[in-house]
Amino acid sequence: MEKPPLHTPESPNDKPPDGWRLRWYTIIFEADTRAGRLFDLSLMVVILLSIAVVMADSVQSVHLAHGRVLTGAEWLFTLLFTAEYIARLLCVRKPLRYATSFFGIIDLVAVLPTYLALFFPELYALIDVRVLRLLRVFRVFKLAAYVAEYQFLGRAMAASGRKILVFLSAVVMAVLVMGTVMYVVEGPGNGFTNIPTSVYWAISTVTTVGFGDITPRTDLGRLITSFMMLMGWGILAVPTGIVTAEMAAQRRMQVSQAPTTRTCHECLTEGHAADANFCLNCGARLPPYQQQASATDAAPLGKTS
Repeated sequence: MEKPPLHTPESPNDKPPDGWRLRWYTIIFEADTRAGRLFDLSLMVVILLSIAVVMADSVQSVHLAHGRVLTGAEWLFTLLFTAEYIARLLCVRKPLRYATSFFGIIDLVAVLPTYLALFFPELYALIDVRVLRLLRVFRVFKLAAYVAEYQFLGRAMAASGRKILVFLSAVVMAVLVMGTVMYVVEGPGNGFTNIPTSVYWAISTVTTVGFGDITPRTDLGRLITSFMMLMGWGILAVPTGIVTAEMAAQRRMQVSQAPTTRTCHECLTEGHAADANFCLNCGARLPPYQQQASATDAAPLGKTS
């Protein structure tokens, strides 16, 4: 499936960047070149390391023993992500469009908490500044920009959305009915004090969670509960089947079309097939496909700006 154009020129005079900006764009936003793939892998490693630092710093004993080292590492990661964010803004034609995109906002959230903690130290007196530090965990969402399977799963979930919504509406109706029935059968004396409480019990039972704070006492109530728990096992399998079927359909479509991250140097449109010779948007001749020819190389990583 071809991705929508990354940038669409608004007029013939809307020239794309060239020189160092074009070279940076090829490295940062494309993944079918050696440099682009190396950039992806390096950034993924840095993201995972930064998440590990944030998690380790949340452990009190580790913070007391290695707090200074962890703080230094956190600032190093923050500076690296800041440089990456600035580089992305510099090498695209329309920085505001990227900054307000999903991944642009994620890139900003990845660095913002560290700087906020600098300028608002009084937050220690109001709320624990670790609330800001926890926001750094959102860096993990940056991984979705560099692994094609994340985008593949997202497309499958979006395509399955209507079916899952219909299924969930049926489940909601079932738990409403069963919760009301249990309110009538068990009554306030057994903990089913009202219909909302009974519906809460029905949800926890159908999902096989069963907190145990409310339990049926009558034989009829236990029979209904047994039926709901067995029904819950079947309910859990339905969304999995829906998404799996859609993923199989997406995979067949992906294999048949096989898009890449090749970018037209005239209009910066992405998503051309490996054997394409001309841009699907402006018709300009595409540069040679630079994917590594070695069969031992890993599959190219997808990129989304």
